[in-house]
This record gives sequence, structure tokens and C-alpha cells, in this order.
Amino acid sequence: MRKLFLIFCLASAACGAVFAQTHNAVPVSDNIYKILDLAVLKGLCGPLPGSKPYTRVQVLSAINDILAADPASNGNIRLRADERAILEQTRTKYVEKKEGADLWNGTYTIRTRLYETGIPLSAEAGASMNAEISQAVTLTGENGAEKNYDWGWNAGISAYIMGDIGKHFSWNMTADGFLLHAERELEGHYHTYYEGFENHDEYIDRVLPAYSQPAAYFPYTYKKNWDSSVFYLDQLDSGGYQTFPEKLSGAYALGAEAAAAFFDGALFFRVGRLRREWAAMSSGSSIIFNGNARPFLAVEGQFQPVSWFNISTLTGELEYFNSDGIKVSSWSSQNAFSITMLEFSIKNFLHINFGDAVVWPKRFELGYPLPIINSFFYQNNIGDFDNLSIFFNVKANAGGLTDIWLSLYNDEMQLQPGMDILDRTMFAFQAGALTAIPLLPFAFIKLTYTKIEPYCYTHNRNFVPWYGDSLMETAYTNNGVGIGYYLPPNSDELLLRFETMTANAANIHFQYQMIRHGADFGPSAVDGSSYLSELDPEGRNEKVVLKKHFLQDGAYQWFHILKAGAEYMPRKLPVTLYGEAGIVFSYFTNIDGPANQGEASPYHIIDETPYTQSTSFILTLGIKLFPHF
Repeated sequence: MRKLFLIFCLASAACGAVFAQTHNAVPVSDNIYKILDLAVLKGLCGPLPGSKPYTRVQVLSAINDILAADPASNGNIRLRADERAILEQTRTKYVEKKEGADLWNGTYTIRTRLYETGIPLSAEAGASMNAEISQAVTLTGENGAEKNYDWGWNAGISAYIMGDIGKHFSWNMTADGFLLHAERELEGHYHTYYEGFENHDEYIDRVLPAYSQPAAYFPYTYKKNWDSSVFYLDQLDSGGYQTFPEKLSGAYALGAEAAAAFFDGALFFRVGRLRREWAAMSSGSSIIFNGNARPFLAVEGQFQPVSWFNISTLTGELEYFNSDGIKVSSWSSQNAFSITMLEFSIKNFLHINFGDAVVWPKRFELGYPLPIINSFFYQNNIGDFDNLSIFFNVKANAGGLTDIWLSLYNDEMQLQPGMDILDRTMFAFQAGALTAIPLLPFAFIKLTYTKIEPYCYTHNRNFVPWYGDSLMETAYTNNGVGIGYYLPPNSDELLLRFETMTANAANIHFQYQMIRHGADFGPSAVDGSSYLSELDPEGRNEKVVLKKHFLQDGAYQWFHILKAGAEYMPRKLPVTLYGEAGIVFSYFTNIDGPANQGEASPYHIIDETPYTQSTSFILTLGIKLFPHF
């Protein structure tokens, strides 16, 4: 075994004196991705792959390309002096740390060589801490007479160890521990099909609880960072294994990766459990595979033989959502996920990518993991048991200052007259623009409109031959969180965001959002408004209840959100300070008659139980010690 290990190392690593961790992932939440978006937009570096996270060496290479760009050749889009200072400061995060203890960065680094081979080995260990508190004051009732105070708490310790074997192979392991608390309310219950549905065969309507967004946080921003479930601190036994930290709770998260790159990064492989984002026309905006999705263990590969073409593929095992305990919940949630994406670029002027994705009950199946065959059509050869989708994105550059794009995610549809009002027309789309502001360092304005149709990202529970009499969940989710966009089905969003940076790599942002979502609870609930919604398999072209009219077929919640925030990293302290404050106006509209009647009806603002109005003032403050990313 020892000889086999040495042979593997010799085959996969060069003997050059390369020590720095090179192929470990840079988290998709890192601000460097926004900088790289702007650099590609301005033509300061070449097109970058649409499958993230990037590796340290990819990020470092892109930063070096940007810094090396000839200012004279770029006219009025040259790199500003303060932008150059920000990049040079940022670059220090990705270069090799000094050997031994580095108390300033909270790391310890060792370097040696593999016995008998001379292959360089390196390892880096580090830790960081984070503490965040969020407070909301919510006014309800006539003239805001009633006040509710809600708070949320998120404190964590993170430790990691990562390293290299030669220059081709890297590895990383992380462990996080959390103290959490986030208050939410039970708003009511919803039907997974619709009220009045008649059960038959394997199609069984369920009535499940519907919860509000965590009250102390801005709508749809609370990120589930813990693995599996949480443990109530006042119930530290098997009965305390809970779904959500509605009480003060403890939790953990584990991550790992092993990655290898060859031919100057043209061929790349990774196996790991980490957050990813694919097919995002702007960082954080993907409607296909979003960075807010929960991490899961997956094998992925990327091949870029020429600068204008790239193919990426991934297959992994999704994790269950603990709604009824560790055994009952997982009994019907045994899924894998595969996605393949092809990308074509004409320099920095035009970028096109397309591909397919599938959530499939786990089994020995070769067709989905292998990118040599189209999964969307392959299902016709093996049986209708899986949740298939296809996607398409196109982005064009206008004058080196603006990117405009259109994204489409297609879950299911049938081309026919009147298809636009059928619930079976299940898709999501996004139109957006990202504009650089030359007067400020790494400044931009982003404008997007995103629409997610009812039942998009959902799927019927099915009996499958290899799981006997268990109805399997195959919605486009992982651990209860959407894999696609961060909004649930039957929603839309208008987003306007301004952001800039300072020489201390501090971020400042201002944002407005209008979000509208079909109510999934109460007497006017709109069918298809939850990830667990299931589309009636019968009468999809005829049944009145299976026709949709956005805003005009039931109750909808509207959010108007204004907020501002900043992140600051003092030069003389290994900390990051951050905060965000804003206001949320929330109200409902409803029609006069019953919901889901297949006709478009006028709607108006209401304020009656359970569809009440509110105004929330929210403040979030946090501190990170030894913030590595």
C-alpha cells in the first residue's frame, strides 16, 4: 500500500518547490467574486468559468491578470489607483502564509517533503470566530399601535486544516460550531395539492405547517448554516434534535474537499462538501444553482480546452430535511443531484451557457452522472421517476460598462395555446443588468427582475421500484432549502443594489427590493406556492384550479425592503466589523372571491387575520475575528 501511495503522489504531483495551497476553494460568499464580475465586465481579465467556487490559484491568477492590465490600452476603464490598492491587499489572502505561527492571521503553517520522493508537502491550520446579533421592532395593528420585539443570535467558531501534495493536489477539512436563535411564527397550514383535492393512487394531499420568515432578519436572507438539525440547549437528548433554532440552540457544520488540477488548470476535479454557485450572470443571482443552497457532498469536474469553451459537471448526494425525526424524514428523501453545463464565450462581449439538472432517487444509474449524454432526454429511456430541468443563459457586454443578461430555468411546460395560464407551465426567468460606476472603487449598480412560476422547483412524490411502498420526495431542494433561486415558487422580485468598496476593502451597499409571494396559508392560499407543493397529475390542461393568474388568483404577500450596510476591516486589527439596517413594509393583497378559480380577479390591499400588515425596523451587527474569507 505504501508503494501504491508513492506512485499516486508521483503521478499526480510535480516535484517543483510549490508549497502554497492552490486548489482549495474560495467560498462563494467572498467579496472577490463581485470584484471579478466587474473586472470581466471592464475587460481587465478574460472570461471566467460559470461554475463556482473558484480555487485559490484561479483567483490569484485573475487578480494578477487585472493588476498587469495595461492602463493605456483600456482607456477610461483602466484600473483606478484605489482599486489597485484594494486588489493588492486582497491578494495577500491567497498567497502562501509564512511558516510557523502567524498570530496576526490566526494560522499555523508547516512545509516539508514527502519521504523518499522529494514531493513538497504543506499544511495550514487556522481558526476564526463570528458573533452576530439581529434585532427587529415590528409595528402592527391600527396606526402601528402594537409593538413586537424579536431578536436573533448567531455565534460560531470555525477551525480548518488544508494542504497541498505537490502542485496538482490540494485538500481541506473544516469544522464549525454554532450557538443559534431565530424566532419565527406558525402562520397556518397549507395543502401540498390544494384544498378539496381527492386522494388517489400515490397522489395524497398533505396538510403541513406554514412558518413565517425569521422575524429578526430581512425577508429571505436568513441562511441555514448548520448541518442536519439543531439541539435545543434546554433539551440535550434525542428529543432535542430539532428542525429550527426557535429556542437557543447548538449546532455544527462539517466541510471537506479534495481537488486536483492538470494542464495549467484546464482539467480540474473536486470531491467535496461545500457551497457552490453555477450559471450566475452576477454573483448571488443564479436561478439554477444558487450560493444560498445548502452544501452537499459531490464529485465535480471541469474541462476548458480553449479560452472560449468550458464544460462543467457535478453529481452529489442530497441531504434530507428533518421535519419528523432522523429516521422518518430521511425515509422518503434519498436523492442524488446531477448537473452539466456548457459555456461559450466571445471574448468579454458575449457569454452563453446552457445545460440540464436532475434530482433523482439514489440508485446505480450511469446516465445522469456522465456528461456524455443529455439527462433531460435520457429519462425517456429509463422511466419517469426523476425531476428533470433544463436551463439557458445569455449575457452581453455593452461598451465595457454594462452587462445585460437573461436567464431561463425550465422545469416543465407543454407548448400549446393558453400555456401561459396553466400551472403546468413551470419555469423561472431573470432579466438583469450590472453597470460599473467609474467614479468610485469597484462600484456598481445591479438591477434584476426575477419571476418564479407556481410549482417551479417542485415535484410530485412518487413510488419508485427500488424503494418499495415509500413515496419519495424529489423537489429541487436540499435539506429543505431550494437549490435554485432563494425565493420559493409563485414569487417575483425587483432588486436594485448599489455597492462600492474602500481602500480598507470595506464594503458599503444600499438596496431596494420588492418581493411578492403567493400565500401558502389561510383561506385564500394560492396552490403551488411552496417547495412541497405537488401538481395534480390529472386535468392539467382543463381543471380550473390548475390555472394561474399572478396576484389575481388569491392572497399575496408584498414586501418593500430598504436597507443599507457596511463591512469594515481595520488595518491594525485582525477583525471584520459589519452591520446592516433597514425597514420592511409588509402587507397582503387579496381578491374578493375564492382563490384558485381559474379567472383573473381584481385585487386590493387588506389588513385582516391572517393577512395582516406590518412595518419592521431591523438592525444587524456582527464581528469576525481572524476572518480568513
